[in-house]
Amino acid sequence: MSKSSDVMQMLIPTGGYVTSGNEYEGIQFINCEPITKAQFDKGVLDYEAWKAAKAAQAATDKAALLAKLGITADEAKLLLS
Repeated sequence: MSKSSDVMQMLIPTGGYVTSGNEYEGIQFINCEPITKAQFDKGVLDYEAWKAAKAAQAATDKAALLAKLGITADEAKLLLS
């Protein structure tokens, strides 16, 4: 189950809101365009797929960078340790 703060980070990544609890009613829109409860509820349903897509993109980006550098993940770990 996603937290309201996770869903809001997905829907409004620039911030401008404060969350309290995990319900739509606990969101205060301070410096951003408010979303509706229906948009929030859809975000709750879409969050896991969004999170998985984001992780997959990060893995793809990492693999591309390692390939560009011509090193393996283990070699990159050695460089960073």
